[in-house]
Amino acid sequence: MEYRPITRSAPAAGLAKAGCNIHDSSQFTDLQNDRFFMRLSLMSEQGKSRDDLDRDLREATEGTDIVHAFHDPCQKMKVVIMVSRFGHCLNDLLYRWRIGALPIDIVAVISNHMDYQKVVVNHDLPFHCIKVTKDNKARAEAEQMRIVQEAGAELIVLARYMQVLSDEMCRKMSGRIINIHHSFLPSFKGANPYRQAFDRGVKLIGATSHYVTADLDEGPIIEQDTVRVTHAQSAGDYVSLGRDVESQVLARAIHAHIHRRVFISGDKTVVFPASPNEYASERMG
Repeated sequence: MEYRPITRSAPAAGLAKAGCNIHDSSQFTDLQNDRFFMRLSLMSEQGKSRDDLDRDLREATEGTDIVHAFHDPCQKMKVVIMVSRFGHCLNDLLYRWRIGALPIDIVAVISNHMDYQKVVVNHDLPFHCIKVTKDNKARAEAEQMRIVQEAGAELIVLARYMQVLSDEMCRKMSGRIINIHHSFLPSFKGANPYRQAFDRGVKLIGATSHYVTADLDEGPIIEQDTVRVTHAQSAGDYVSLGRDVESQVLARAIHAHIHRRVFISGDKTVVFPASPNEYASERMG
């Protein structure tokens, strides 16, 4: 077969031939990794199914290195949330989910403590308490993965889950585990980052949401944000402000992931902006 080089117009031309109307388009060329990324929001004016569109695009891009996937924005992603004893991110996600601002299907909440059982159950969601110790860690992770697989979850969210996942679990769910780190990476890693920041007299603190890899807190970064602090504030103030920014950063990272706006490119991510009316339609829905 004759090789046809990748062209930016190939996907659009193929979709146009299939009778699609493109509502929004984002693209980016990663010169460092020699990769081109494109995200399209479209509608088939001929009422074609995803299988039909998939076949048409494969024909249009045959002989190229293009990899594509179609996703229905009305189909909510199934998500498992994992949490330990800090509940601010969990509570924030539950609220956004309840009002429709975060259109996901929460299929389970897993914790290594019982602190948030009532909160979760009161939302009519399954709660699983799986204790984790040095001796039972492998069994505990196997039980966690059983819940994830039986629920058909496509994403695990670590909403301040304070256990380090094994390399095996990270590999199995590569690109499908999102963590919130309570510091503005790569600064102040490890225990009590807000105390470290306070002791150093920083003027900005923040949070980082990233994909989980076998390298602790080194996964591709999806979202970050900061908040200003002053010399007059205490370490406790840092914690309070940090919890707010953690919740916001994690929610934005999840929102980008479930809308397929995040592409992993080497050790980094390409994060496209939201499509027009993406947030407004969810609030109205």
